[in-house]
Amino acid sequence: MTVSSGSPGWYLRRLSRMGPREVGGRVGDAVRRRRWRSARPDSPSVTGARFTAVLPAGTIAAVPPDAAKRLVAEADRLMAGHAEYFGVDRDDLADPDWWYDPKTGRRAPWGYAFDVPYRNEDAVGDIKQIWELSRHQYLTVLAAAYAITGDERYAERVAEHLRSWWAGNAPLRGVHWTSGIELGIRLLSWVWIRRLLDGWPGAAGLFEDNPVALRQIWHHQHWLAAFPSRGSSANNHVVAEAAGQFAAACAFGWFPSSARLRADALRSLERQLRSNTFPSGLNRELATEYHGLVLELGLAAVAEADAAGVPVPASIRLVLLRMTDALAAVVDNRLRPPRQGDADDGHGLVVDGAGTDRWASLLATGDAVFGRLAWWPAVTGTDVRTPLLAALIRPYSKNGAAPAVSRPASRPAHFADAGMTILRGPGEIWCRCDGGPHGFLSIAAHAHADALSVEVRHDGVDVLADPGTYCYHGQPEWRQYFRSTLGHNTLRLDGDDQSVSGGPFLWTRHARSRVLVADTSGATDGGTARWCAEHDGYQPSVHRRRVELTAASQELRVVDEVHGGLSPRRALRLAFHLGPTIAADLEGNRAVLTWTRDGEDRSATLDLPGQLSWRAHRGESDPPLGWYSAGFGRKEPTTTLVGTGFADDAQGFTTVLRFRD
Repeated sequence: MTVSSGSPGWYLRRLSRMGPREVGGRVGDAVRRRRWRSARPDSPSVTGARFTAVLPAGTIAAVPPDAAKRLVAEADRLMAGHAEYFGVDRDDLADPDWWYDPKTGRRAPWGYAFDVPYRNEDAVGDIKQIWELSRHQYLTVLAAAYAITGDERYAERVAEHLRSWWAGNAPLRGVHWTSGIELGIRLLSWVWIRRLLDGWPGAAGLFEDNPVALRQIWHHQHWLAAFPSRGSSANNHVVAEAAGQFAAACAFGWFPSSARLRADALRSLERQLRSNTFPSGLNRELATEYHGLVLELGLAAVAEADAAGVPVPASIRLVLLRMTDALAAVVDNRLRPPRQGDADDGHGLVVDGAGTDRWASLLATGDAVFGRLAWWPAVTGTDVRTPLLAALIRPYSKNGAAPAVSRPASRPAHFADAGMTILRGPGEIWCRCDGGPHGFLSIAAHAHADALSVEVRHDGVDVLADPGTYCYHGQPEWRQYFRSTLGHNTLRLDGDDQSVSGGPFLWTRHARSRVLVADTSGATDGGTARWCAEHDGYQPSVHRRRVELTAASQELRVVDEVHGGLSPRRALRLAFHLGPTIAADLEGNRAVLTWTRDGEDRSATLDLPGQLSWRAHRGESDPPLGWYSAGFGRKEPTTTLVGTGFADDAQGFTTVLRFRD
């Protein structure tokens, strides 16, 4: 069942996932919002402010030439007014309308921020399209282009747009004051804009000598202190809020409240980084893009601390170290991480041009800050962000507050706390097996109903693919499909998802999974790697899956069983989603798969369970089936093979994927 966000049913379901402390906090928020409607807080006057958190001498000279070239090309495209956000091309960035959604053509209404129904696309438009531009990360790109080239055109455009935004988005008015993550990321952008514009004669007049800027910075921080994400919502949002608040309180520490806000934000950041991260280093939301977002935010916050000489708890650096090692462990041979859970193309800090590999950039920064381990994959790409962050962050090995830690001596393949297992084989076979928790916190906002799903690549090409996310608001049937059980490479009973959705960011019942076997060494040693797990999402039945990857035959064998609760027999659907570059020829229960990689033709055979009736689906919309989303707001047809039949107790359904030399 799909329940729209903001409906009475949604509110009841949302309330049921909150504890007493969270309910009390939200009641206090509601009272504060009502009071602020008629008595908006006044920002203090500031005199003598100075910006000192500058880049060390020689930092810009350390930016690799090819990375600088990509950045400047992107900046020139922005100067011409062109950008692309979530699959929508824009040509209005020379003079943007801050409330306009080019996707729907709607414009967000004006008024008191907390009255704006931002979840209602009919009233507001696509909120992601509206919010993204106002994160001002395109302005950090322009500011970085100024720092590299010295061309004042970039700085002047940044100043023009900031003054326009500040004038048109008064504190507590309009849609850009409704979500803490937006305020936190915007503050972080402003810190870096000021830093990168430091050589420009107009920088001080734009920021510290500008009463309008000072008022905006203070109100952003005051808002974040008043309305933190709470309880069941304390996921990546609260990390962004704390990181942005901390960065601003360090770099813009010009207010009487700055020291208190800095200390409070640092405590929150330390607590939330730990709570959002498994001891293994993987993000607890089990949504890979949010692992990247949280890692970027954490690194940016530490950079501000070190630039300002503010001590940070050793636990913060330790969490970021473990997150970086975990990322290095799970990527495939092309440095692509798993496509697990929600993904909305969110970044913490953007100073690079198009074509820069996000994950390679994070690993390069990790190498500079923490030092790479012998088993880390090689990173050959370049980026702008790494030398900038590395110039500010003290290397881990030279940080007196950093504890001596034991890092993995060999590449981890099984993350027991997260339930993620990576099987690797010859020919660059990479297989992710999912036997972990449904998601993070009581609402598991960014989880998908993907228990026991597998994701298989060959030399970085999606063969059995995780279809992705595509959208959040406004298109409930598509939101439901991309996070459904049918939308993943796993088994569905009686047309039900394993976990029960109560809305686009709410799950009211979570399937519980457990890994029974995780022997990951076999395939790399020339033998067979094995994994087995089960989940209880189809109570009273239990779905159990075994996966074996055999090196000698380059064969992946998947065996599905359903135990218990099968009288009468239960209808079954088993889905395998192929990557968008895979062509499939299905005859009976055998599919021949073909694709091209680097100009070379490659192929595999997929032998499907003969007890089921198989059909290929591609690009269907009523209902959705056979789609792949490479990024938020983008989708393309792909082939999905679906087998239908019935489950009998302990009957095995065997699928065999064989790669050809």
